[in-house]
Amino acid sequence: MASLAVGLILEKIASKDKDFRYMATSDLLNELQKDNFKLDTDTERKVSQIVLQQLDDASGDISGLAVKCLAPLVKKVHEGRVVEIVESLCQKLLTGKEQQRDIASIALKTVVAKISTGNVAQCVVVSLTPKMIKGITNPDTSTEVKSECLDILCDVLHCFGSLMTADHEKLMNALLVQLNLQRAGLRKRAIQCLATLAATMSDDLLARATVNVVQLLKNKDVKPDMTRTNIQMIGAFCRAVGYRFGPHLNEVVPLLISYCHNASENDDELRENILQALEIFILRCPRDVSPHTDLILGLALEYLSYDPNFTDDMDEDQDEVTDGEEDEDEESADEYSDDEDMSWKVRRAAAKCLSAVISSRPEMICTLYIKASPKLVERFKEREENVKIDVFNAFIDLLRQTANVTKGSGCIANPSSPLHILQQEVPKVVKSLNKQLREKSLKTKVGAFSVLKELVIVLPNSLSEHMGSLVPGIEKALNDKASNSNLKIEALVFTRLVMASHSSAVFHPHIKALSAPVLAAVGERYYKVTAEALRVCGELVKAIRPNFDTPPTFDFVPFVHPIYSNIYKRLTAQDQDQEVKECAISCMGLVISILGDHLKNEMGTCLPLLLERLRNEITRLTAVKAFATIAESSLNIDLSSVLEQVVTELTTFLRKANRALRQASLVTLNSLLTAYSSKISPASYESIVTELSSLISDADLHMTALTLELCCTMMIDKKHHANAGAAIRERVLPQALILVKSSLLQGQALQTLQAFFAALVQSANTSFDVLLDALLSTARSASPGGPASKQAFHSIAQCAAVLCLAAGDAMCSETVSMLITTLRSSNGTDATQLLSLLCLGEIGRRKDLSSHSNIELVVIGSFQSPSEEIKAAASFALGNIAVGNLAQYLSLILTQIDRQAKLQYLLLHSLKEVIARQSMDGGAKGKMDLQDADVQKILSLLFTHCESEEEGVRNVVAECLGKLALIEPEKLVPALKERTASPSAYTRATVVIAIKFTIVERPQPIDSYIKSCISSFLLLIKDEDRHVRRAAVSALSTAAHNKPALVKDLLPTLLPLLYDQTVVKKELIRTVDLGPFKHIVDDGLELRKGAFECVDTLLDSCLDQIDPSYFITPHLLSGLADHYDVKMPCHLILSKLSAKCGGAVLAVMDALVEPLEKTIQHKTKADAVKQEVDRNEDMIRSALRAIDSLNRISGEPTPRFKAFMNHVVKVGPLAEKYNAVRHESDTLGAGDIMDLN
Repeated sequence: MASLAVGLILEKIASKDKDFRYMATSDLLNELQKDNFKLDTDTERKVSQIVLQQLDDASGDISGLAVKCLAPLVKKVHEGRVVEIVESLCQKLLTGKEQQRDIASIALKTVVAKISTGNVAQCVVVSLTPKMIKGITNPDTSTEVKSECLDILCDVLHCFGSLMTADHEKLMNALLVQLNLQRAGLRKRAIQCLATLAATMSDDLLARATVNVVQLLKNKDVKPDMTRTNIQMIGAFCRAVGYRFGPHLNEVVPLLISYCHNASENDDELRENILQALEIFILRCPRDVSPHTDLILGLALEYLSYDPNFTDDMDEDQDEVTDGEEDEDEESADEYSDDEDMSWKVRRAAAKCLSAVISSRPEMICTLYIKASPKLVERFKEREENVKIDVFNAFIDLLRQTANVTKGSGCIANPSSPLHILQQEVPKVVKSLNKQLREKSLKTKVGAFSVLKELVIVLPNSLSEHMGSLVPGIEKALNDKASNSNLKIEALVFTRLVMASHSSAVFHPHIKALSAPVLAAVGERYYKVTAEALRVCGELVKAIRPNFDTPPTFDFVPFVHPIYSNIYKRLTAQDQDQEVKECAISCMGLVISILGDHLKNEMGTCLPLLLERLRNEITRLTAVKAFATIAESSLNIDLSSVLEQVVTELTTFLRKANRALRQASLVTLNSLLTAYSSKISPASYESIVTELSSLISDADLHMTALTLELCCTMMIDKKHHANAGAAIRERVLPQALILVKSSLLQGQALQTLQAFFAALVQSANTSFDVLLDALLSTARSASPGGPASKQAFHSIAQCAAVLCLAAGDAMCSETVSMLITTLRSSNGTDATQLLSLLCLGEIGRRKDLSSHSNIELVVIGSFQSPSEEIKAAASFALGNIAVGNLAQYLSLILTQIDRQAKLQYLLLHSLKEVIARQSMDGGAKGKMDLQDADVQKILSLLFTHCESEEEGVRNVVAECLGKLALIEPEKLVPALKERTASPSAYTRATVVIAIKFTIVERPQPIDSYIKSCISSFLLLIKDEDRHVRRAAVSALSTAAHNKPALVKDLLPTLLPLLYDQTVVKKELIRTVDLGPFKHIVDDGLELRKGAFECVDTLLDSCLDQIDPSYFITPHLLSGLADHYDVKMPCHLILSKLSAKCGGAVLAVMDALVEPLEKTIQHKTKADAVKQEVDRNEDMIRSALRAIDSLNRISGEPTPRFKAFMNHVVKVGPLAEKYNAVRHESDTLGAGDIMDLN
């Protein structure tokens, strides 16, 4: 059927009538585009010939259609026919007339673009390449043909460069000659071709090509045009091959810098080309360019102000002009124009080069503030607008890099901190930007606000002293009729950020000036401006009444009604964007919560309107949060008109599928019940309790915590809701008893569950005995929901302890006696014994149990149990009972450690509990309870056990020493330091682990002691014993995470040592003979894994101390090809580097492809167990996340990475996994992505 249709079409195509031919060609195109279209050999030949004939048709429309026919045709015919088509087109291109040549060129580009890789591509390349080389090199070929040949060759190299390896040398030689041609257009195309070729060339050919170009550059007699071409070629090579160009930089960079200094006065294009090339070196070869970075920075700064036609004197005169003469001055400045002045291109290239240094060199941040920051601020006055925007962007890059570097460890007080240096620069920055805000150009104003916005994000509260000078600029941006929406949005975003991050008192003198334009912006037609203005209104409301003092510090009353009426108009309007509706609701919630006492007459109309929005599916989530804001107000807003309806709506929301809505509803109900419990009916309480039982589950612990918190709130108001406790006991308690057995229960959910049991026992009609029995019985295997997990015993014990204390001393004492009796009876099950011990420990920690005689002996008796879990519980119980009365029980533990050699491990655990609680509770109590004599006894005991053969004992000793050091730093730190030189490796490892336990997140008195001597511990990374090295790496990781300031100054010394631990050490790999087979054991694996995890932590806290390019090659590359356990942290590191140091990663992207490709294509053996299969799947997903991060780096990816993405990652089953990972990345925050690994 297809052949018949084609036969009819081919007859019509032969018609002399142009319209017939056009329609027939169009029909042929439609046929060819059908998926089920097939051609036999004869028809294939005829169609190919006809399409090639149609290319020569006198009608341009018909030849254009014929070109379109080629795209589907080359996919339908066999490879021999494709080669014939290509050869015919080459003939037309090289020898045809002008019109034929143009059409043939377009047709060839179409064919090349549509051929898939494989045999067809190989055949086409073999046929096409020699003809293109001939077209380029033949001296008789016209310029136009050469130009087309170069274009086509560039496309072929881009698509199939790797298939042309045999011709690479010929192509290189042919193209290098083209760099010497007179025509600039041909030279430009030759540069593109060579750069595309370079991406797939061998290192040897690349070196020869580079040397050839460098030799031409060294020849000073060459015309300036040729010099510029050679410099562009160098830049193009580097852009194409990245890190592979690195070895040539030592020769190239000084050469380019000397050319720049010696360039003639008018050769601005040469300077621009040089700066562009240097920018590429910085971005693509960050490691090899390091020695030259200071020179490049100096050059960029020098040419940032290169303006030979405009002197500084003229600019100073401008600065002295008064505000009244400003407009006239601007006009006269605009009159200055020199169309031939190209110096602005040099300044633009310098700004971009400077940006590249800033973005790729976090370790130079302090140097950049000293050298570059003043220069950038000075150049805000740049007269060429495009360059000015680039200068702004460079300064924004500097601010963002500052945020990256100081994240989590920024201390403004430290004079060497980037934030401190920036703080000193703020007055100059603001002064300079204020001038820019007075300019006429909207683009300039938008740029100025962008800088200010970034400044506030990086350095909050830095503009307190400058608000007076900034407010007129904001006013003008919002009021000026010439302002566009972009400018208004930038001005409003800046205003919102600055108000949110500064004290309210700063704005009080300017409220009148700011409120009018902001409220006017609320009425704007463009929704983005309106939404942003409403957000600013929210901040404005907080600023005008920061607290509820009487009398108020600021007279806010005149602003109440104007703000309210403007927001109310937006709240009532129906025909507006979703974003505006949500902002209006949020803002109205703030207005009522802060200014509600001055809007009593308006409540009757406003609250029902918010209730209406609560009932609307589109706006309900925002309205729920607005009611929470109102309920939490200390003004006690009268909500009686809508309270019952609001509670009813919120109760129904608790059964909705939308998780965010359920969470917000729980929070709002809690706020409403706290503030208005007496006004809410018992029936509403009943319906709330009914819904709550279904929300308690370990599948969502955050939701569970909110639910239990709400239950506690409901049981507090016994006066108005006496029956709430009974309803909760009946409906919620069964779910709580199932939850307490969950192995996932922890954190906030566990704390609220404890509070829930305490509130329940204190509420009416709840028996303590029944509640305790229900709680303890959950540990029995026959209880509902299956047997309890090991973790559950600890949760049950904590809840039981809180329950006993809440019930009063008598009940508590009775319970302890019952638990002791259970322990004494020999017929109790393991579960009962275990739970009894844990309960005693939890109660003993909170209350002195010394009134129960011989309790300690009963607990020590359990040390003889055959169950390891009961032994551990007994040591936990003994330690915690001792916490309740140190004077009585501590000496007993110390004596027993000395006497009972077999029980040392358990008794040391008890001692650890005592010390850990002392260090956590701290304060005067801790110091008073733990006497000096006790500390000395404990110390001598612990140091004796440092050299224990058992690793478990040494680890407990290390934790005890660390926690003890938090209480007595002046004694412990020198003693620990002294033992870093111990001949025993066990002792050295123990004291290093001990130091790890002293470095906690909150500031401690010990910090100053550690700061002076931490190097003694961390330098053990180079210890001869691998266990000591592992301990030192772990300690460095902890310090970098909790207190980076302790280690920052040591990193130049420590990083090379740390990187050395990432290398596979052959001497640590041994073969174990297991009889029928041999097993290879890698003792260095844990150390390598720990080293990479440490680098991962350092990237978060000490980025400015790390040169990523030195770490990526070779350390990260080797890690990506290492064992599973090492690959996982390496993928995580790669994701972080992609986000924070994209340039350094982009430079080595080709080298990253191979290890990642092997990982994602790794297949498990056919007989692999499920655990191995799951681990492999986790590893593939982890690698795909890293690949997704690479794909998101801004900048042009390399051809090899593109091919890897298109032919490996986005194909077959991997494509599905990759899309899932991508979706994950889009929906989760960056921090969550990191946690997934």
